[in-house]
Amino acid sequence: MKRRDFVKNMAIASAGTPIILNKMKVQSVAQKLFDVSKAAEDRVLVIIRLNGGNDGLNTVIPRDQYPNLAIQRSNVLIPETSVLPLTNEVGLHPVMTGMQSMYNDGKLGIIQNVGYPEQNRSHFRSMDIWSSGLIDTPPATGWVGRYFEGHYPTTYPTDYPNATYPDPFAISMGFQVSSTCQGFLANWSHAVLDPLDVYNLTASGSLNDGTYYGSHIEYLATIIDQANEFGAQINAAASAGNSMVTYPTTELGEQLQNVAKMISGGLETKVYILDIGGFDTHDSQVLATDTTQGEHADLIKTLSDAVKAFQDDLALLGLEDRVAGMTFSEFGRQVASNASYGTDHGDAAPLFLFGGCLTTNLMGANPVISNTIVNQAGIPLEFDFRDIYASVLKDWFQVPTADIQALFEHSVTFYPLLDNCNVGIEELDLGMDKALIYPNPCYANATIRFNAENEWVKIDVYDLSGKKVRTVQDGNVSQGSHDIYMELHDIKVGEYLVKVLKNSGSIQSKLIKVQ
Repeated sequence: MKRRDFVKNMAIASAGTPIILNKMKVQSVAQKLFDVSKAAEDRVLVIIRLNGGNDGLNTVIPRDQYPNLAIQRSNVLIPETSVLPLTNEVGLHPVMTGMQSMYNDGKLGIIQNVGYPEQNRSHFRSMDIWSSGLIDTPPATGWVGRYFEGHYPTTYPTDYPNATYPDPFAISMGFQVSSTCQGFLANWSHAVLDPLDVYNLTASGSLNDGTYYGSHIEYLATIIDQANEFGAQINAAASAGNSMVTYPTTELGEQLQNVAKMISGGLETKVYILDIGGFDTHDSQVLATDTTQGEHADLIKTLSDAVKAFQDDLALLGLEDRVAGMTFSEFGRQVASNASYGTDHGDAAPLFLFGGCLTTNLMGANPVISNTIVNQAGIPLEFDFRDIYASVLKDWFQVPTADIQALFEHSVTFYPLLDNCNVGIEELDLGMDKALIYPNPCYANATIRFNAENEWVKIDVYDLSGKKVRTVQDGNVSQGSHDIYMELHDIKVGEYLVKVLKNSGSIQSKLIKVQ
């Protein structure tokens, strides 16, 4: 049997139950994540899954909705005086002091009301959708694995690791490989419980005798050899790496500390995926005697404290501009609480971004809470989670937008999320007849990049009715590429045309202003 055929058979047969060898699952690869510029090759993405469905209304709290929140969920609502303020309208659960500090330092972003159309409230189906990035198509692949499979379809798992690509593509912290990294034929991630104990696996002494069984044994021996080689790389990096802060004594804290050690130790893995469970809080979400305490408070304190320690560690290690992170959960909870001091499966919920290169601190409107209890009502969708994935790929890894669109079945909308370290601009040869606006869509201000001769240039912004709303440049410029800053914070939300008038050829580009 060919190894490729065997991989395919194993992928079909094992679906969600990949092989476990010691403390590491071994389907992975060590190649550059995306075809990107040199500037993005060393960037890392950390994804934290909040498993069970996080209650967004008691995590990111709409302070301007308190009268109706008190009607809808009086037995679980955090007292208004206990909420940690972020803005006049938004606050955090009182145990999330770490994330409040990060927000105030510009290192935490919040995207409100994230979900997908016609939300499915099943844990399994909804997590399949979030992991695959697909709604209509059966989720056989993950959104990251699908991209990777399309670019490297023929060589894995043979010939890896090698001198050019010695490290695993992705690492799932814990016992399970992430379905986010599932390709058509194999999963592209390692599952690592302890980076200092991930190799020295013993292969069978049996030889391939030409039978079906023998071909399986040969393949498994190859996988074990690869696991040992990848494991040696992981072990070496974790041993050489450093950590400069005290992390909380929680599983998530320990995992994030190990991630910091592997990154600082030189491991070239691009994606780390972590998991924290327990968010299915149908009952005992809060204590009957104190709604600021209980199961949910313990969970989000664990998240907040661990992420804050990780971000502080990255800053001290000089890695803050290389690492970005995000959280997700399969759905939020219902607006109204239940009689068991809990909440039931809902729809949209907030999503966190973290890192030193954020553009977005707070994106999206507060959910509007009615004074009438509607049975099983959830938070309505504002942002499709697939667009958040797409925007992270574009901004952080500089994946071309056409390649990103091919990963998803809907028409992608891009949002500016990670532009502050100049990582969101595609490397385009603009020529004389093109202009690039970034970020686009924008929230407050944007920059337009264009080429010119030694000539007069005028740049005007028009609304779609043809009315000029702003002149941002009117004068002579030198030959070469120019970045012109556009102050747009006071114009209305909507679509605009930016016109660049110059003797060498006029240009116009669409600009989208969002709230």
